[in-house]
Amino acid sequence: MRYIDVFNGDADGMCALHQLRLAEPLPPDAPAQLVTGLKHEIDLLARLDLDPARAGETAITVLDVSLDRNRAALERLLAAGATVRYFDHHFAGAVPSHPHLHAVLDPAAEVCTGMLVDRYLNGRYRAWAVVAAYGDNLDVAAQDLAATLRLDAGATGNLRALGKALNYNAYGDCEADVLFHPRELYLTLHAFADPLAFHRTATVQALLARRRDDLAAALRVAPTFADEHCAVYRLPAADWSRRVIGTFANALAQAHPARAHAVLKPDDAGDFTVSVRAPLRSLDGAMREGADWLCRQFPGGGGRVAAAGIDHLPAARCDEFIGALRAMSWR
Repeated sequence: MRYIDVFNGDADGMCALHQLRLAEPLPPDAPAQLVTGLKHEIDLLARLDLDPARAGETAITVLDVSLDRNRAALERLLAAGATVRYFDHHFAGAVPSHPHLHAVLDPAAEVCTGMLVDRYLNGRYRAWAVVAAYGDNLDVAAQDLAATLRLDAGATGNLRALGKALNYNAYGDCEADVLFHPRELYLTLHAFADPLAFHRTATVQALLARRRDDLAAALRVAPTFADEHCAVYRLPAADWSRRVIGTFANALAQAHPARAHAVLKPDDAGDFTVSVRAPLRSLDGAMREGADWLCRQFPGGGGRVAAAGIDHLPAARCDEFIGALRAMSWR
């Protein structure tokens, strides 16, 4: 049997896969091919090219990757004969009906993929689900999960710091922007059953230090627009802004939970990458028009209810985007 693990390179994707592989270790002579990338590298299934003679012996596990953005590739892989397990919390759209597809999908605002895997495993490696939830800025959900483990405040704080650090490392325009490629970071992480032990490593401490410095730089940036309902920030073109855009958006959402936020970062062409956060106080299972809905109104946009983004927003459409953000009711 050939195994392929496809996962988002952020905290949620890595921790979701880690839980599964702790519970379901693969044979030493058949390690999984790991397919991942930086946060903006979403079309991961398109990278898979199966040998037709072996496709029926291929088991693919996909975690924290938008089905909507990978539908065509997923259908191609299923038609070739592969078996696919799919865990995700992003907007999925129409889910293919196929006997070889097992989909565990939940787009609820306060759920991440690590939490879906935690449910699947009946809480067997819950501490890693706590890290995943903190990494996805779902602090309330993470705290509720941590409470079931009876952790003290110090241990819970370290899991929170670990989640934020892993998530921070996923942002960048290219591999040179980040300290560790997500594949290498996952392989380092996978040696640890205990996330608190991993938190003490030099790897994590280096991430925490650079995250702290980058976030401090972002916090010195004033908003270009702000009222009680939403705020817009434009970061300068710099290596630190490429790394910190998601972390900064999450920090703003935590600091101002009644407000929506958009963080724009210029690219080399003068256009923008955009990171959007819905108001944390508005998140509930009834929200129909969240951050993902807003971003899908623009090409290359998508995500989830609480947090979404646009890969490439033309400068000419910047005012249109800000107008759409301001018009959102966050229902």
